[in-house]
Amino acid sequence: MERTVKTPGPDHPITVEPTGDRVVVRAGGQVIAETTRALTLRESTYPPVQYIPLEDIAEGVLHRTDSQTYCPYKGDASYYSLTSEGREITDAVWTYDKPYDAVSVIAGHVAFYPEHVEFAVGSDA
Repeated sequence: MERTVKTPGPDHPITVEPTGDRVVVRAGGQVIAETTRALTLRESTYPPVQYIPLEDIAEGVLHRTDSQTYCPYKGDASYYSLTSEGREITDAVWTYDKPYDAVSVIAGHVAFYPEHVEFAVGSDA
């Protein structure tokens, strides 16, 4: 299947910058990630997304699923289920293992659907 590859630009801007602060991610009250190395991805009119280094995720809370999606700006996304407090949420986390060049810095990072976790950034963390 041929895929359209698009480059971010004025009609669909994407920026990725270090968050520059401490980020804590909780699920069901349990801390599942804590980092000072998060990246903030801003894409067009979408809300900003925190990308957390995989190394900063608590051990044993992510389990790869077979789900995949495609973004013409970022590439192929794969998914993880999130296990916290004995509860598993399927496809609650995504990653781009081999993102396109424009967003290559998000390789090795994951993002969480905000409806499944709580984020705290900076002094709130």
